[in-house]
Amino acid sequence: MADKDFYEALGVARTDNEEEIRRAFRKKAMEFHPDRNKSEGAEDKFKEINEAYQVLSDPKKRAQYDRFGRSGVGSNGGHDRPFDGFDVFGGFGDIFDSFFGDVSGRRERQAQRGEDLQQRVVLEFHEAVFGTEREVEITRQEPCQRCSGNGNEPGSEISSCSTCRGSGQVRRSQRSIFGQFAQVSSCPACRGSGKVIKTPCTACRASGIDRRKRKISVTIPAGVEAGMQVRLTGEGDVGRGGGPAGNLYIHLDVRDHKQFNRDGNDLLYYLPVNVAEAALGVEKEVPTLDGGSEKIKVPQGTQPGAEFRIRGKGVPHLHGNRRGDLRVLVNLQVPQALDPEQRRLLEELARSLNSSQSGNDSGSVDQGSDDDSDKGIFERIKEVLG
Repeated sequence: MADKDFYEALGVARTDNEEEIRRAFRKKAMEFHPDRNKSEGAEDKFKEINEAYQVLSDPKKRAQYDRFGRSGVGSNGGHDRPFDGFDVFGGFGDIFDSFFGDVSGRRERQAQRGEDLQQRVVLEFHEAVFGTEREVEITRQEPCQRCSGNGNEPGSEISSCSTCRGSGQVRRSQRSIFGQFAQVSSCPACRGSGKVIKTPCTACRASGIDRRKRKISVTIPAGVEAGMQVRLTGEGDVGRGGGPAGNLYIHLDVRDHKQFNRDGNDLLYYLPVNVAEAALGVEKEVPTLDGGSEKIKVPQGTQPGAEFRIRGKGVPHLHGNRRGDLRVLVNLQVPQALDPEQRRLLEELARSLNSSQSGNDSGSVDQGSDDDSDKGIFERIKEVLG
């Protein structure tokens, strides 16, 4: 992803708003999620669009990216230090290092941040909508409990390195076209630590690091979607040389629901309505994800695919206090098998409707009597169809 433009990765324009970026990410995440797409390269593509979304969904990071490109959103988040990693104020040290190696000896001695860890969590539909608490088990690097991260067997001695005299650095002169330079590098005898362990820890073999299983509690906020991730700062591998620990990233997937579908912050429910109910009108109860139900009126003459809204019964906004709506779509149920009485009534209705249509065309039919007749047939069909 080194040269990949974040906007191109999500398939959005630089002028698109936050909602358009979110929709594009959701579509791409569903397409390339490794559990859904088994083709080669799908996992790399999923990581690519996830990285792009993490930047473009954050207004501050997006502004840094628009101004400085990828250098503005590096490992430090891109805040205030778009040129982090290049010694702008420290003279020409980085330039000389590229020719002669590390002339200061500082790179191997500096603190190292721990590695980030990743864990996948599958949520039930209602857990993603309303939020939940989950406990995940991970295996991570931690300071060795036996030696407290020092690397020596408890009670044994740690002496200063005789090669570098405890400095962790060795110095040698090197001649070049620019003149003579003193090159300072990490001591090969003690690997830059300045100390020599005579009796290594039997548990970690002088590394000071041990791998252990841990159970971590994760708070999943309300309104998350498949493809999103939750970051737990400092819950990754331990850092070295006093460096900070890495982060733990929880990648989320969501199971489908039997009754509801999701469209952003709205929930979709397909309401079954038979032909008689659609023609005459009916009052229906609609279940909600909260566990209750709401009554809606389906008016006379409702057509297939008609939509009704129940306000505030959808998905909570991830970064707000509002909720989306429950959108009820009419799913017209046409009987696939009829008993003799149902068939007789429908045939009678068909004749009545055809007669009404013929009368309308000729202009010679009493509208009131035909309407009453059709309604009577519909009522009987409604009783038979339930």
